[in-house]
Amino acid sequence: MIQTDSRYWFVIVPAAPRIHHDPERCPVFKSGYDDHRHRISTPSADLSYVEIGAGPPALFVHGVGTSAYLWADVVTALADTRRCIAVDLPVHGQSPARPDQQMSVGSFADVLAEFCETLELGKVDLVANDTGGAVAQVFAARHPEHIRSFTLTNCDAHDNVPPEAFLPTVELARAGQIVAAAPDLIADLPAARQAVFAMGFENPEYLSIEMVQAYLEPVLGTPERAEKFQALIASFEPNDLLSVEPALQRLDAPTLIVWGTADEFFDLKWAYWLRDTIPGAHDVVEVAGAKLFWPQERPQDLVRPLRKFWAAA
Repeated sequence: MIQTDSRYWFVIVPAAPRIHHDPERCPVFKSGYDDHRHRISTPSADLSYVEIGAGPPALFVHGVGTSAYLWADVVTALADTRRCIAVDLPVHGQSPARPDQQMSVGSFADVLAEFCETLELGKVDLVANDTGGAVAQVFAARHPEHIRSFTLTNCDAHDNVPPEAFLPTVELARAGQIVAAAPDLIADLPAARQAVFAMGFENPEYLSIEMVQAYLEPVLGTPERAEKFQALIASFEPNDLLSVEPALQRLDAPTLIVWGTADEFFDLKWAYWLRDTIPGAHDVVEVAGAKLFWPQERPQDLVRPLRKFWAAA
């Protein structure tokens, strides 16, 4: 049995009987968020997404180990001003990975491009968090014609892939150990919440057990899913971001950076690096005390600056 420091993204917890939960207890499910869910196939992926609202399209991209549920309160609040689309990336949420699915930041950026083209979205207001921010940067750099505006929250930047605090998990993935850890994590969801998500939330208990299950079952619930998820984590390295940096330095779309100041993965310095790198970026909004997944935990801290930014852009 592998043991890792509990500060890191996951540990292996003792096996326990499967806990059954009622999804109706979770506010996201009770809100009818999934009533707005759709599915679409692109040349390289089968994708599920939630679409709420009307107006210019805004595309929301989550990071590793979460899903479109991350954005539920944000997109619901902004549906009066945008056609808000929150996509599940492959092997996350309700987007299964194909047997030949390519698992990397760069391949997911290509999936986003196909998604926009298949839905004929034209230009989008692109919003991203965590690994989704790296995917979004590659997508925006390769396809600036799709970007009306760009908003990045705490995410990978430059050569900070993987961030130091996540490196032990990447090393476990490269050693093939995430597949081995998956059954124990799924078997004890309260322990998994602490092991997997404690570093990303100011208050880990904010994340209901039902939401922990909704995040982890798609990526770890079967050996096949866990193998795909393991391959994604093992692929994390800076080359995809570094290769598009010259194009990112020419991206003149209006860009907003909103950053939690207490993130143990993505230091505040990266917010200012992005501001100074992307020509369309002028502002950094600091969210005091917020950790990585603050768009879910503190949605109004994103809704307010986004409304102001979109109105000006």
